[in-house]
Amino acid sequence: MLVPLIAVLLGFIALLWSAERFVGAAAATARRAGMSTLLVGMTIVALGTSAPEIVVSVMASLDGIPDLATGNALGSNIANIGLVLGVTALVVPIPVRFSIVRRELPLLLGATGLAGYSLANGILGRFDALFLLLLLVFSLWWLFRADSPDEAPVGEIPDMPLRRALPWLVLTLAVMGVGSRALVWGGSELARGLGVSELAIGLTIVAIGTSLPELAACVASALKRHHDIAIGNVIGSNLFNMLAVLPIPGMLAPGPIDPAAGERDYRVMLVLTLALGMLLLWQRHGRLGRLPGGLLALSYVGYLAWLGATSFATEVPTT
Repeated sequence: MLVPLIAVLLGFIALLWSAERFVGAAAATARRAGMSTLLVGMTIVALGTSAPEIVVSVMASLDGIPDLATGNALGSNIANIGLVLGVTALVVPIPVRFSIVRRELPLLLGATGLAGYSLANGILGRFDALFLLLLLVFSLWWLFRADSPDEAPVGEIPDMPLRRALPWLVLTLAVMGVGSRALVWGGSELARGLGVSELAIGLTIVAIGTSLPELAACVASALKRHHDIAIGNVIGSNLFNMLAVLPIPGMLAPGPIDPAAGERDYRVMLVLTLALGMLLLWQRHGRLGRLPGGLLALSYVGYLAWLGATSFATEVPTT
């Protein structure tokens, strides 16, 4: 048990070290490349902080445990809304701009609904995966097409040349990925020692661990007044989870999914996504404040309690 505990501690240290530096490099890249910080949050930051989910899902699928990969994708989206956005709004209320509601939110709602359609028959196959990947290509095209550098908000953007910002972006992404991987491995080993099922591991330990880069990046972004990176990161990460992470088990290990993932966890993710949409519509001329943030965080705690009451295995599953 000592080695997993050390891995968890080192993972936390790596994430805390890299988060602030990563946000600064991303904001500098946005300015130097002529992109709005919202688009950077929706693409570079979101893809970078979703890299742990992608790595974990690939490894789980190749190891023949696609339920962990599916749980990782669904659980990460639930954690991103309830934990990441909730905690970020509790730390610093987040201004909401109408362009997010008008342009990015429909993409997330559409991706969530179509992912549910792919899971409705209880089988995640290669056709479903290809369908979701094509939607990812369309979403990226739409975001780049609709981006406007004039929408960049006022914030503290480091005066960093592009030749310096890009290496820091790559380095901090790598550190976040390694730190998250160490945290997930250590947490998974601890959970297996306690007899937790692999689906529950994917929905809790792995999902929370791979969502820590989003949490660290969002809190650091909000504290630096890069609010578009904070909200854009959550929306973009959830898009990538539905359209890039979820297809991985369908491509590498197609077949039936655990019924609980579609009947329980997808529905929780759908409800939270709709709740996020309602909050953004309601607050589109104001801020996502501490009260909505607290409600989102409490909903995530309630979900974990429900999951713990219904999904903990009585014995360690064989792999």
